Amino acid sequence: MFITQEIFPYIEEGPYKLLGRKVPQYFLERGREIRTFMPKWGSVNERRSQLHEVIRLSGMNLIIDETDHLLILKVASIPSARMQVYFIDNDDYFMRRLEAGGEDGVEYTDNGERAIFYARGVLETVKKLRWVPDVIHCQGWISTIAPMYIKTAMKEEPCFRDARIIFTPGGDDLKLAMSQQFMADLHFKGVTAKDWAQLPEQVMLTDLYKLALRYSDGAYFTPQYASPELTEYARQLGLPILQGPVDVKGAGEQITNFFDGVFMAGRTQI
Repeated sequence: MFITQEIFPYIEEGPYKLLGRKVPQYFLERGREIRTFMPKWGSVNERRSQLHEVIRLSGMNLIIDETDHLLILKVASIPSARMQVYFIDNDDYFMRRLEAGGEDGVEYTDNGERAIFYARGVLETVKKLRWVPDVIHCQGWISTIAPMYIKTAMKEEPCFRDARIIFTPGGDDLKLAMSQQFMADLHFKGVTAKDWAQLPEQVMLTDLYKLALRYSDGAYFTPQYASPELTEYARQLGLPILQGPVDVKGAGEQITNFFDGVFMAGRTQI
């Protein structure tokens, strides 16, 4: 399963648009069953990309900050890749809004809440699909909350109980300072402050990446964001690490072996 930030051609400009496209496609072409998710950013052209709502998977209300936010699930296909993509949508968090900030360059103050909604939306959708992924690849800032929820709130769910998580930091040039409301909004199904105890009072982008790594089983770093600080942090956690390219050209087998190795290592621990 791929919980991505951006996928080409839905996002035409972005440092990780090829990672979101080529890695899932590579696994699909080799007979693996995949599911791929991304947010329905306001820049995604629904008509051109032929998105349509999946009624049976939409309609759930997710409560964040004591407010109901409607989960809308849309789907589209990339014909040339024979790959289907699920889009997490919501009028408050994604409609007519770009990835992390407006056209004026100012970052949205509720980016933390958007990441929480995206994580919960993906996980609730997978539960409805009754699909059991072996490996979950989370990529980019918008996916950083998912690993914690999978390993805490969802740890007894059959869909996620045995899943292994690989995390890839994004190549974003962002501050991504979280609002004061962010910590309170993280509470979910028994997830409490002890589960994010190492977060500082003022949470920034690197802190979110470290949170995701703490709840991951492997780290996949790319040259565009080979942060020495995060690489060293992953080593301190004892995570297996892959230093690989964004595109799979010439490195597909290396990436496949890494994903399979993380999964098999997890099986030996169960």
